[in-house]
Amino acid sequence: MLSRKKPAVGPGSGNTVSSAKESKKKRKLPKLEDFLQMRDYTGAITLAEFNRNSGKGSEETNLWIAYTAFHLGDYKKAMEVKFWKDNSYALVKTTDISINSLNWFTEESTNNAWRTLTLSSSLEEYLALTKSEACHPDVWVNLACCYFFLGMYKEGDEMALKGPKSRLQNRLSFHLSHKFNDEKRLMTHHQALQDIIEDQLSLASIHYLRSHYQEAIDIYKRILLDNRDYLALNVYVALCYYKLDYYDVSQEVLAVYLQHYPDSATAVNLKACNHFRLYNGKAAEGELKTLQETASPSFSFANDLIKHNLVVFRGGEGALQVLPPLVDVIPEARLNLVIYYLRQDDVVEAYNLIKDLEPTTPQEYILKGVVNAALGQEQGSREHLKIAQQYFQLVGGSASECDTIPGRQCMASCFFLLKQFEDVLIYLNSIKSYFYNDDTFNFNYGQAKAAVGNYKEAEEIFLLVQSEKIKNDYTYLSWLARCYIMNHKARPAWELYLKMETSGESFSLLQLIANDCYKMGQFYYAAKAFDVLERLDPNPEYWEGKRGACVGIFQQIIAGHEPRETLRDILQILRNTGNPQVEYIIRTMKKWAKENRIPVT
Repeated sequence: MLSRKKPAVGPGSGNTVSSAKESKKKRKLPKLEDFLQMRDYTGAITLAEFNRNSGKGSEETNLWIAYTAFHLGDYKKAMEVKFWKDNSYALVKTTDISINSLNWFTEESTNNAWRTLTLSSSLEEYLALTKSEACHPDVWVNLACCYFFLGMYKEGDEMALKGPKSRLQNRLSFHLSHKFNDEKRLMTHHQALQDIIEDQLSLASIHYLRSHYQEAIDIYKRILLDNRDYLALNVYVALCYYKLDYYDVSQEVLAVYLQHYPDSATAVNLKACNHFRLYNGKAAEGELKTLQETASPSFSFANDLIKHNLVVFRGGEGALQVLPPLVDVIPEARLNLVIYYLRQDDVVEAYNLIKDLEPTTPQEYILKGVVNAALGQEQGSREHLKIAQQYFQLVGGSASECDTIPGRQCMASCFFLLKQFEDVLIYLNSIKSYFYNDDTFNFNYGQAKAAVGNYKEAEEIFLLVQSEKIKNDYTYLSWLARCYIMNHKARPAWELYLKMETSGESFSLLQLIANDCYKMGQFYYAAKAFDVLERLDPNPEYWEGKRGACVGIFQQIIAGHEPRETLRDILQILRNTGNPQVEYIIRTMKKWAKENRIPVT
């Protein structure tokens, strides 16, 4: 446990009484059964080891040491018990539900299960048992469980096969099949599950691990109907709702468990994550203070978890200091470090970190898709863009994700890469109410609107973007400039160019303005743009564009569609060119100006 509610014995464990009998009772040494009843496995293993070291131990004492070491996450020690007694099979039978089911979460022992990082005890105790001639055959499945929780799945599978068939062995093999991605074997063990609590909890766990959260919820709720005192199931249900993005429902269900175990690291951490999703990082950080005060120095996983989540809650602050050492400790650490690199525009580093990851969850598929899309766009790699499109389609087309917000975002991204923007809008329109103030969403939504020719709405959407980083991006500037021009607002498009520093991107934007303005009959700004282009690059095409734009604006002035004063600017633009045709055009314009009494000097 992280901390005890009260001392197992001694002052404060009961009310003061005058009876000598009760005083004597209070002075009695605690029994192992008392510690086990309270799930105080630290106290239990301390007493058992004291008895063994003082010469009062027995074969059964060693079995209890292995049992408690297992519950404390000291799986290595549990594998080194030196004796095995024939009647010790009861240990497996009396193990609490969550361990027997090989579910990922227990009640109070959940927190201690995180101590697999210490790898100090449980494994060693059971290993020694196998060397005894009196070794009970069921020791092998207990040994296999230790290997499983150590992540040594191949060794665990080998040990499990050495033992006799049992419900626990089947549950363990069920989980190992999932780890090995052996679908045929998994279904074989699935069919062997019975309608008992342990087996059903194991099935729910696999549903959770395969992202079938609603199926897991249904099992947990069915068990809770007849077993209200199985409070830990509320944590499992809350976690499933969290995964389904029902954060308020998750919080409500979680409160039932927190009323009884307010110092549970699992529950407090989940509550903090709910606050992060419902409110903000600051609110989540406040919840984690409770967990920080609870965690002991030996509770390394809780400390690592706190540090990891604080990085997330603080928007990536301290990511490079905290996340790299946790990459192989906390599964999400790798993903969050990849996200950090993406936000820093370090796409190559993000790709190197995730390229060897075999995705198994929607989040991993999505992130691999995003990284490949970013790398493909940065390097102009069609191969990476195709991989990204396939990842997005896989998630968005799956039965479990197709109607979720991330699933629809994935389908929109898939069609975006395929340049099928009508289809992109079908998906983005269905979720736009959730992203009104999201700059990235509006950036992509605006591009899709513009791509199908809906420039008016696209302009409005682009102007909702507040991020300076996006607003300085060439893609954003070029699309916004095009929207302005297509909406007959050439001047703000020209002003976008004037604000840019001289670069290859500013030259490209100038070309876009020149050609789009010419196309839309906004010849004044087309002439200005072609004039700058010609001076930067004496390409004959730019002179032809400028000549056509100047003649076009002259016609508009004659027709009364443009102010006559504009003619003076056009003449100046023409004088910037040394082409022989210029003199003839200027004479023609001046002659008309003189006839219409328009000053041009």
